[in-house]
Amino acid sequence: MSRVAAIDCGTNSIRLLVADVDPSTGELVELDRRMEIVRLGQGVDRTGRLAPEALERTFAACRQYAAVIEEHGARRLRFVATSASRDAENQDEFVRGVREILGVEPEVISGDQEAEFSFTGATKELMGRDHLAKPYLVVDIGGGSTEFVVGDDRVRAARSVDIGCVRMTERHLVRDGVVSDPPDPARIDAIRADIEAALDLAGESVPLTGAGTLVGLAGTVTTLAAIALGLDAYDSEAIHHSRISFDQVQEITGRLLGSTHAERAAIGAMHPGRVDVIAAGALILLAVMKRTGAREVVVSEHDILDGIGWSIA
Repeated sequence: MSRVAAIDCGTNSIRLLVADVDPSTGELVELDRRMEIVRLGQGVDRTGRLAPEALERTFAACRQYAAVIEEHGARRLRFVATSASRDAENQDEFVRGVREILGVEPEVISGDQEAEFSFTGATKELMGRDHLAKPYLVVDIGGGSTEFVVGDDRVRAARSVDIGCVRMTERHLVRDGVVSDPPDPARIDAIRADIEAALDLAGESVPLTGAGTLVGLAGTVTTLAAIALGLDAYDSEAIHHSRISFDQVQEITGRLLGSTHAERAAIGAMHPGRVDVIAAGALILLAVMKRTGAREVVVSEHDILDGIGWSIA
């Protein structure tokens, strides 16, 4: 077994996985998994730059993670950064800060690399499950981008497009620093138009129909699963490999769009950092299910973070 640490730094959150991995048996034993909402992508869609306060929140989380990695004795670390840092003019500040704190160079990966890591992490443990039809279509809804990957035992096609729960919220639901609460129909229609255009782009590279199983990843999908399951608190074991029907996603999306900040915050399984962006994320998942014709989505707690861990081993 090889003890590894993987960090995934996205637009909305930064996450850490410390695990023992055995490539010969395909076994990954999780030792520590945690997440901090740091909103690294705050304002990037509008300004093209990483905000100083967003960088400081991210660096504070990195300092916490450095202590956890040392405590577990992980000797190999890979730090992967995705959408927000790809888009930012001042990504050098981000790279320099991470290197000083963690001693590794953050890899600002392409959308295609992100998609491949997501696919590996989500499907490696599904491969032996004959009741799940192939090919898999893996959809990873992030803060700034969404990845679409289709494959069976390996990736066959992938595409990253610039729709995510944070990007859509900031572009259409924020005015003068305040999130519309609840949003009016015109703003919802604007989000839907952006999503449909992005799905058209994704469909140029990835067949969005004909997949045997739709697999959904990341915080939007897992939070919707928690709501669908009626959980009073977030429970990753109950959420992992649960299934949400199209009808459930449609009903929950409508409920979130019609709710206030206080009503969303009162949902027991809702992370405070997702309260303002969850409705936009739900619109993305609903549109994906409509476009693909999927009647349900299989929810995975294992995603790009696990894929990064496998890549180290």
